[in-house]
Amino acid sequence: MNANSPAQANEDPPHSSEDTSQVNPDPVRTDADASRMDADAWRTDAGADADADADAAESPIREEPTREEPPREEPGTERLEKAVRAAEHALIEYEIAVETFRVEVENFSRLHHQRLGPVYARLDELDAQIAEAIAARTGDPDDIRKADEKRGAVLPMPEVEELFFGWIDSSGMLPEAQAMLNEQPVSPPSRVRPSEEARKAYRDLVRKAHPDLTQDEAERERREAFLVRVNKAYADGDATALAALAEEWEAGPLPEPLVELLRSEELYARLEWLAQRKEVLAQMAAELEESAIGAMLKLAPDDPDTLLEEIAEQLLGQVSERESELARLRES
Repeated sequence: MNANSPAQANEDPPHSSEDTSQVNPDPVRTDADASRMDADAWRTDAGADADADADAAESPIREEPTREEPPREEPGTERLEKAVRAAEHALIEYEIAVETFRVEVENFSRLHHQRLGPVYARLDELDAQIAEAIAARTGDPDDIRKADEKRGAVLPMPEVEELFFGWIDSSGMLPEAQAMLNEQPVSPPSRVRPSEEARKAYRDLVRKAHPDLTQDEAERERREAFLVRVNKAYADGDATALAALAEEWEAGPLPEPLVELLRSEELYARLEWLAQRKEVLAQMAAELEESAIGAMLKLAPDDPDTLLEEIAEQLLGQVSERESELARLRES
């Protein structure tokens, strides 16, 4: 036993050491490595799953329920309808501008005749008296002819409206005569341009009730009849009447619902009609601007009523000059 012990002792350690180094040199590290490998494998699998989910999320082909949209036969129709709506609103704004200018031209003409007509008549009478005074002094046939011409301008031939006592003219019955027959008050406009309150109410009403905003024939006729009253109230500068009309419109039938997408042929036809209507309005605007009154209004676009006062002052100055000239001729 003792003899074998040292040998056994000498042989066992190397054997034990050799086995330890070859079989399991570091069992703790190996377990940790195995755990890490398992963890790495789990992470790899999880990462693969996550990547797969991400790829699925980024993929243009998704297995998600898609929203069903109504079939659209004409893809460009939506843009075309927007163009029609924009053209309609632009035309309405242009028509508002033309109508407000027409009212100002008409009011300026009536006030110009009412307030300055007597002054023009006085100037014509003074010119005739001056020419007659000169002809009496010189006796020249040419001066006599000029005096006769001046006198003829003061006493013109009767016109249609004078023959019918101012009730009608060559274009038809005058507004004052129509008002009298309809038992309405006869009153000229108080100013060329209606008040800002009336102008705002008028624009708002036209933008809401314009006939071009509907394609239903019955609704269009209703709107046309309504706008006749709106235009009349604005021409009279009656802000109270415009406010009442605004309340009436709000309490009236609701606007017709927008129809579904129209066919492109209808929309193109609508655009063509709007373009033609714009040309008609442009012609009306040109005629108003080229008229004598329109040209005068261009001189004071911000305040035409002030222009009327300035013209009156100029005419009164001319009257004073001619009266002084006539007095000198008679004294000499």
